[in-house]
Amino acid sequence: MFIGAQVSLYPMTSDFVTVITSGLKALAPYHDKLRIETDDMSTLMVGAPDPLIDAIRDLFAASARLPDHVTMHVTLSRGCPGEPDDPTCRCETLTRAQDQSLDERKALALQAVTAAPDLGVQIDVQFSLYVLGHDRHMDEIYGCIDFLKASGTFLKSKNFCTRLRGDAGAVFETLRQAFLRFGPAEGHVTIDMTASANSPSLS
Repeated sequence: MFIGAQVSLYPMTSDFVTVITSGLKALAPYHDKLRIETDDMSTLMVGAPDPLIDAIRDLFAASARLPDHVTMHVTLSRGCPGEPDDPTCRCETLTRAQDQSLDERKALALQAVTAAPDLGVQIDVQFSLYVLGHDRHMDEIYGCIDFLKASGTFLKSKNFCTRLRGDAGAVFETLRQAFLRFGPAEGHVTIDMTASANSPSLS
């Protein structure tokens, strides 16, 4: 399986270089766990989903600790049939999920969010889950929505997406669980996500 993300950070300040470099410093602990490639458009990260989502979380949390409004766009993908298998992307959660019912997966997802670390950074996220090439995809999406509404990070439903709000630790754990526990374990699943922190619109 191939698991990865394209990540773009957008600071709303003239001092955007400081915000971006502060965020990128947070990736230092992950360079030996992920393939990380940065260009002028985005940062590609490839690897197992636990360090992958931790790295994205820490990148955004580091940027959000500064006072300026910052947003981030992320495309997460697992199981894309157009990408070669990568042994670094092995995931025990996906392996076990093959034998678990939807209700079992929802319960495990809620347990994980409850145990998430508190990072002391409040963020907002809106995201859409896409279960591709699966004829019962709406069962998985409705199951994910049930989990989201019980997660403690759910803010509201919107057209084509779901809005989350809370501490970065819990919000990114909610995203991790949505990504890993819904949709076929060996199937192609993607998330399109936008995160925001320090928005003046919330003042």
